[in-house]
Amino acid sequence: MITKIGENAGLVWGALQNGAQGIKALKKATKLKNEDLFLALGWLAREGKLTFTEAAADTIVALA
Repeated sequence: MITKIGENAGLVWGALQNGAQGIKALKKATKLKNEDLFLALGWLAREGKLTFTEAAADTIVALA
């Protein structure tokens, strides 16, 4: 499971290389299920590699 989360974190990292994205766009870009996406985001957030900004209808995620 740890390996899968790490691989998914790599997908999220790669998608964010193109700039900040909302959760919905990030899910579409990575093709991850909600659970897998949030585990990957948690992994990267714990390492201090992400910033989060609340928007009206979505949360914007960017590389720190």
